[in-house]
Amino acid sequence: MTKADLVEEIAVATGISRNHTAIIVDGLLDSVCRALSEGKHLEIRGFGTFKVRERRARRARNPRSGTEVLVPAKLVPVFKPSRELKALVLEPANQEQTVAG
Repeated sequence: MTKADLVEEIAVATGISRNHTAIIVDGLLDSVCRALSEGKHLEIRGFGTFKVRERRARRARNPRSGTEVLVPAKLVPVFKPSRELKALVLEPANQEQTVAG
């Protein structure tokens, strides 16, 4: 699903115009990006948590030459889904197993 698909689905479900829905979706995404760039975490109950974690420095190998290179420490965004979201995602797989089993 793309952002345009998301905007379309929300616009149809709410009856709000696509243009207004696009502004709302862009605002939400901008807020999430801004919070993460400031080192904050964002929790949406029933959906999950967005956080920033520090990835430690490590040694890696250049696959082409085989030489060892040092990869510096860096900050990376991470998402941890809630139990409810995990259950929703696993639900269709559980139904398929019971039908096939």
